[in-house]
Amino acid sequence: MLTVAALYHFTRFPDPAALRGPLVEICAQHGVKGSLLLAHEGINGTIAGAASGIAAVLAHLRSLPGCAALEHKESFSAEMPFGRMKVKLKREIVTMGQPDVDPVARVGSYVAPQDWNALISSPDVALIDTRNDYEVGIGTFQGAVDPDIRTFRDFPKWWEEHKDEYRGKRIAMFCTGGIRCEKSTNYLLGQGVNEVFHLKGGILKYLEDVPAEASMWDGECYVFDGRVSVGHGLIPGDYDSCHACRRPISAEDKQRPEYERGACCHHCAGEYSEADRTRFRERQRQLDLAAARGEKHFSD
Repeated sequence: MLTVAALYHFTRFPDPAALRGPLVEICAQHGVKGSLLLAHEGINGTIAGAASGIAAVLAHLRSLPGCAALEHKESFSAEMPFGRMKVKLKREIVTMGQPDVDPVARVGSYVAPQDWNALISSPDVALIDTRNDYEVGIGTFQGAVDPDIRTFRDFPKWWEEHKDEYRGKRIAMFCTGGIRCEKSTNYLLGQGVNEVFHLKGGILKYLEDVPAEASMWDGECYVFDGRVSVGHGLIPGDYDSCHACRRPISAEDKQRPEYERGACCHHCAGEYSEADRTRFRERQRQLDLAAARGEKHFSD
């Protein structure tokens, strides 16, 4: 079994570009694959590999300035869920587009998974899912508000339009691994909300720690790797991914008339040009040829 490590850490990197080369090198040395984002505000991503390789990369990350306290969440996969290793330089490690938001300065109150059910069951608490619409579509907490946003950048606009509905409420927020809530709770505190809470470790930690029989989670949790989704105990779920738009699709979705393997699903049927579809079909053809040779195509 391969170890899959999801991680993020907010800190201040004066020169994130200088960190990229050594990070790429150590991942290559240990056969670690995945995706990491570097920005002035910190690091975010998911990596996979042998346990020893993951340990080496995590040790390197924790040696970076301000990263000694970096935390990660582990799960496991029988197959490598990434085709290659990517380390990208970004303006933000999770894009909200709010320059005044600073999770290093302050965030909401963390709530441990074992205490989460009691909090969100309270009648004076409004529970808000901060994830994108396609993520919410395959699973969320019972009673959660779905802002129905396409991207995290849309959340501030949604809040501005709906904030009066939550006056006098305590706000509880959650996301996949916790990173979006670092920003969204800082944002709400800056908007004058007095009591803001977020799930420590995100949905992944909840699904790891809280048994299914005691859970208030319905469905599966979307993850940004080849597993597509996980359930309780972080066991890989039942969803596949559309190779065109990367949104999760079920076996039933593949029976819909809009679905074309590798090229289209009902989510993205009207989103791409015919030239894009031609490119997607060629990519799928190359993937199939690589699979027939027992190889893994670089874009997979």
